[in-house]
Amino acid sequence: MSDRENLRSTLLQLDGRGYKAYKEIEGSYQFPDFTLIIDRVQGDPFASPSKFIVKVPQSIANFPRSLYQSASREVALRDYLTRQFDRVARDLNSYRGTGKSGLISIVRIGQEILERTCAFIDDEWVEVRFLVGLPARGRMILGRQATEMLCKDIPEIVEKTLKSASLNTREIQKHVETNEDADWLRQQLKERGLVAFVANDSILPRRSGVDFRPLLKDAVAFQSPPSLEVEFNCPNRGAIKGMGIPMGITLIVGGGYHGKTTLLQAIELGVYNHIPGDGREFVITNPTAVKIRAEDGRSIVGVDISPFIDRLPQGRSTTNFSTENASGSTSQAANIIEALEVGSELLLVDEDTSATNFMIRDRRMQQLISKDKEPITPFIDKVRQLYTDYGVSTILVMGGSGDYFDVADTVIAMENFQPQDVTEKAKAIAKEHLNERIREGGERFGTITPRIPLAESIDPSRGRRAVKLKVRDVDEVAFGEEDIDLAAVEQIVDPGQLRAIASAIVYAKEKYLDTKRTIPEILELVMEDIQAKGLDILTKFPQGDLALFRRFELAAALNRLRTLKIF
Repeated sequence: MSDRENLRSTLLQLDGRGYKAYKEIEGSYQFPDFTLIIDRVQGDPFASPSKFIVKVPQSIANFPRSLYQSASREVALRDYLTRQFDRVARDLNSYRGTGKSGLISIVRIGQEILERTCAFIDDEWVEVRFLVGLPARGRMILGRQATEMLCKDIPEIVEKTLKSASLNTREIQKHVETNEDADWLRQQLKERGLVAFVANDSILPRRSGVDFRPLLKDAVAFQSPPSLEVEFNCPNRGAIKGMGIPMGITLIVGGGYHGKTTLLQAIELGVYNHIPGDGREFVITNPTAVKIRAEDGRSIVGVDISPFIDRLPQGRSTTNFSTENASGSTSQAANIIEALEVGSELLLVDEDTSATNFMIRDRRMQQLISKDKEPITPFIDKVRQLYTDYGVSTILVMGGSGDYFDVADTVIAMENFQPQDVTEKAKAIAKEHLNERIREGGERFGTITPRIPLAESIDPSRGRRAVKLKVRDVDEVAFGEEDIDLAAVEQIVDPGQLRAIASAIVYAKEKYLDTKRTIPEILELVMEDIQAKGLDILTKFPQGDLALFRRFELAAALNRLRTLKIF
């Protein structure tokens, strides 16, 4: 009897027994075209679904090596296979009893192409990790329905999604080439003196705040102003034109609802590649870009915010500033310093999510409240120093203060979602209407001092469990006894990134935290390990629900851990 028939026979024999008897099917089964591995069986129909793995030999899958010969192409092909598996599994899913009974699912995916641990490909195998809700009525096994799922539905999904002959060759090629071209463009930015590129004909608006697919009805295709238009010759698609945003200080201005924030949001997510047809697949941003905002109530530990804030009441230090409940201005200052600490070369700021007193102090306020009574040096007086002292560029959405015309290198006005280069006009206005405000904050930006975290302050344990991690959507992770709130970290786009970040903090604690290594050094070592060995190094057992993150989001999570202490 074949392994497939053995599995079928076992499931039929389990029919009507208690749910825990499903444990008997854990193991490996050889089907005609693939190997099915039942890695972990859930103990209850309402518990997390069971973990399954399918491995298809390349002799059967038959994907050309050209589709995964580089890291960029491999990630794209894995992403494509994940999306196809998800699509077919959704079509086959049906209600088969209690709780999660009848579920066959892979990770939740958005518009971004990310490296994930749910699909792999090499010269020998195609491997996919997924979840199955083994069917039950109450807590009684439904063996016949389980047989249908495991011996009919899963082979059908494999046939339709993991074999090259069953898939659209042109569609796969486009997916792989789009990702490769986006990676290539990102590598060209610095050489061309740019921090971002927005291709002509991009569709930037999204359908809604919860639907991140491109707007279809009444969407306005992006078109660069002639003065900012640049051209690249991509490896696959060839010539592409669009707006290049140069290094330095760039303002995005315009009336309300004309597309300022939409453009900035597209740029902030341009650190990731996007699927073909997303509309933003060729919005490409410096990979170190960090979105900065005010974040009332966050914890701050040992950050030198003195470039922005000094002489706090009661003599509180700002060179080693800590608080469990930051204000808008102190949180925004800390967010900037923490981003600089781990190597950001581009800050993205929207006045709508900024603390007003952090962004600007006009002449009238300077006259009313003298500098010796105001501890905050506004961002307008430090943004130029950031660029001259550290080479850090800034893109700001600014609709309410023309004072920033004095410090801007480029000014882009959005009108009906179309950009206009108004740099010369803005400079002429600034020259005609002289700004009488007094510059504050000295001649230099100030020092950026890397911090050394204390290993014992990072504790992932809870009760008897040495490590207890749990992700809630894309904005919060339970880390031991603590909840890390990441709702304001806008460049986390996938729950799998949060799972990987939480595991990476544990990994860093076990391997690299000592009293000699700074936060940037620790994060660099973690990212190097992931680059060399993959995300699986972060967990004791292979998981199918992790997604690659950047060191900036890892730093953001560590910095928001309320138990963190600095040496």
